[in-house]
Amino acid sequence: MTYCAGILVQDGLVMIADTRTNAGVDDVSVFRKLHVFETPGERIFAVATSGNLSVTQSALSLLAEGIIAPGADEPETLDTATSMFRAAHLVGQALRTVKQDIGPALERDQISAEASILFGGQIRGGPLKLYMIYSTGNFIECGADSPFLQIGEHKYGRPILVRSVTFKTEIYDALKLGLISMDSTLKSNLAVGLPIDLLVLRRDKLKSELIHRIEPEEAYFHDLSEQWSDALRAAHTNIPRPPYGA
Repeated sequence: MTYCAGILVQDGLVMIADTRTNAGVDDVSVFRKLHVFETPGERIFAVATSGNLSVTQSALSLLAEGIIAPGADEPETLDTATSMFRAAHLVGQALRTVKQDIGPALERDQISAEASILFGGQIRGGPLKLYMIYSTGNFIECGADSPFLQIGEHKYGRPILVRSVTFKTEIYDALKLGLISMDSTLKSNLAVGLPIDLLVLRRDKLKSELIHRIEPEEAYFHDLSEQWSDALRAAHTNIPRPPYGA
């Protein structure tokens, strides 16, 4: 299980992902699920993965090798994609191809082959985009009316983003809210865990502004968690009790 969130605001894009993988109570490991590919000044892509690790890792390897589209002679990669839409299509094609290839064998062993990807970034001359890509290869695009997408164990962190994030939210406020969303998920599900990887990408800059890993001992994230808990306790105390009953 995992939790990944992408927040697309007026200033740019924030991507956050945990790193825990769990194959049983005695097999808990750390794997990077947020991958950044950039050619500064030309293009930058961020890929956050959820679901079967072998499926998502194989899909990323297939993307690196290149995909030959029907009727084409040369393989196409993220480096050659002409638009974010085309790049998202390639990611979906890679995910679908891998699932079709190894999915039946996994399912015979009663292992889920389901996976999903958050894919965001920008190519020079085009707009900044964020997509959610499903294992069947289809995808949806993030819009200004609901400026975030989530994959994995998203239900615990979703209320934070729904109540607080708008397209005009400042980018580092979006990062803070994303981290609060992650903290709420960590508190509620042991299958999601530290370290946390994050990316901040300014619109039209075509290079990462911040790539950072939050380790378990990091003071800021610990303080954020404590302050959020204190703020929730203070908020419910200040709200009048229901006028029902005795």
